[in-house]
Amino acid sequence: MSSFLHQRPLQNSLSDPDELSPRSLQNYQKPTAAFLRRPAVLVLLSLLIILGVLSPYIHSPASLLSVSSNTKWRSYTLPDAAAYVAKNNTLIVCAVSEAYLPFLNNWLISITRQKHHEKVLVIAEDYATLYKVNERWPGHAVLVPPALDASAAHKFGSQGFFNFTARRPRHLLQILELGFNVMYNDVDMVWLGDPFPYLKGEHDVYFTDDMAYVKPLDHSHELPPPGKKGRTYICSCMIYMRPTNGAKLVMKKWIEELEAQPWSKVKKANDQPAFNWALNKTAGQVDLYLLPQKAFPTGGLYFKNQTWVQETKGMHVIIHNNYITGFEKKIKRFHDYGLWLVDDHASESPLGRLK
Repeated sequence: MSSFLHQRPLQNSLSDPDELSPRSLQNYQKPTAAFLRRPAVLVLLSLLIILGVLSPYIHSPASLLSVSSNTKWRSYTLPDAAAYVAKNNTLIVCAVSEAYLPFLNNWLISITRQKHHEKVLVIAEDYATLYKVNERWPGHAVLVPPALDASAAHKFGSQGFFNFTARRPRHLLQILELGFNVMYNDVDMVWLGDPFPYLKGEHDVYFTDDMAYVKPLDHSHELPPPGKKGRTYICSCMIYMRPTNGAKLVMKKWIEELEAQPWSKVKKANDQPAFNWALNKTAGQVDLYLLPQKAFPTGGLYFKNQTWVQETKGMHVIIHNNYITGFEKKIKRFHDYGLWLVDDHASESPLGRLK
């Protein structure tokens, strides 16, 4: 870079002090072509030309900074991001497209209250999300190419939604291969407490039951028995894994199951059945741990069984707003239960108030 900026010093053509006399001014001639070939002049002319070409597209110095910043984040890789964000060799990961940014912010507020937000890495599924998060919280978002069509990923059961969620195990496997512990959350969750004290022992994979029936408070932490469809009904929206061979095996099997059960208009597949098949088929080889229902209830239990909620009051750690579809319906339910934090507490989020 320094060699680009180095130039030969210009010679002083007016070295004779008499050249500035009235007689010399009478003989003065306009600069010749040879003068215009001098490096400093050429550089100046080049800059003027470049600015003239770009001026219709540049509205302020901030525009140049934005272009430069966006270019930087496009080349930001998952290994770079994981190394930058991880604390105590641990990451908290979510995958988000632009339409889910209000939910991301709500989730982040609840995590910030538990003082774990600095571990959060947002895997952006479109460039708008990548730029917006990193503009406000530099380094905490990364996009793993290719970027998806964000407008097609919002409806549960659609092919766009399947394409979006089917990338999840590949992201998680790559993080495990880098040697990090990783917790995955969907962003339609709210933290009411710190989940890390519940990640007891040295198990490979920790997960939650997605069934709404009430379990005993001291229920087993073993993988539940298969249901009517021949598989368990474990939630793929809250997972914690250590970088062990067992955890990597589950992610690889999850990828295989997704490839074996692609989306079709008839099946309308999603990622969760494939995750359950992966758990069931690797159960004998992997150390699995079912998290306590009282701390990690499914939405079908927390939002629909108020008797149970009262009986377990003060025990709830992460609430999942599932068993309901649609942005507006999820937001209303969070509002009804005092869990929509964005409106009044946006300043607590690392992203601030998103427009």
